[in-house]
Amino acid sequence: MIRNRRDFLKTAGLAAAGLSLPFSGKSGLLSSFAPDKKAGAFGIQLWTVKENLAADPKGTLASLAQYGYNQIESFEGPNGMFWGMKNTEFKKYMDDLGMKIVSSHANNTVDFERKAAEAAEIGMKYLICPYKGPQKSIDDFKGFADEFNKAGEICKKNGIRFAYHNHDYSFKELDGKIPQVVMMEGTDPKLVDYEMDIYWVVAANEDPIKWFKKYPNRFRLCHVKDQTKSANGGIESCHLGTGTIGFGKLLAEARKYGLQYHIVEQEAFTGSTPLKSAEIDAAYMKKLVG
Repeated sequence: MIRNRRDFLKTAGLAAAGLSLPFSGKSGLLSSFAPDKKAGAFGIQLWTVKENLAADPKGTLASLAQYGYNQIESFEGPNGMFWGMKNTEFKKYMDDLGMKIVSSHANNTVDFERKAAEAAEIGMKYLICPYKGPQKSIDDFKGFADEFNKAGEICKKNGIRFAYHNHDYSFKELDGKIPQVVMMEGTDPKLVDYEMDIYWVVAANEDPIKWFKKYPNRFRLCHVKDQTKSANGGIESCHLGTGTIGFGKLLAEARKYGLQYHIVEQEAFTGSTPLKSAEIDAAYMKKLVG
């Protein structure tokens, strides 16, 4: 996740922000994927509309429901992952809107027992570590695997699941190994799942389908986020269906290997507003739903 997320998540007690890397266009094979199969229900990561949420949580959520989102993935803002509401109050409002909060990004190193219990109480499925950042040694990623297993134990005890959300850095070789492999093979599948941010996998010049096939039933969630070349030769976010990643056959294929949740995420960019982008992306996802 890019732009001001690092500073924002620091204030919320989390590390954050991925770095845009030059894009080589290796994902060209994905561009031919046309939306030809149903994706089922779809959600949105609330980071997409963070400014709107800060100003008017309930009004913003109502707008998202109107656009057609029926699932929500939250994150820990200054007022917590329930945006100033009690967990049960938040669920009640979601029920009234016809939506479900299925997951939230959360700091698994601070007060995680309470967070897991509150999430379980309202029927959430996942708590997700959103970011660890590039590290100096592969041993750091081995340590993260141990940390994730412990978080997974806490979640399991409460009847929910734990997952880790990738950026591009975990696909970059370090000390002769791939950090993503070290984390996936160092975590217990009974305790830890993964949320594939497809944007960042492609940014790392990797094929998302290769990873779904290599680790079946491990990537249970994904971020549906398109990308295009930026003016300075790097990459940036864009509306779904207007960039280099085609999601139709990609998602259909990924579901064969255990993908269950499709979560839209959209970074802000010139020429649109967060809510307008959310509306445009919902219209694209409805084509996959049918």
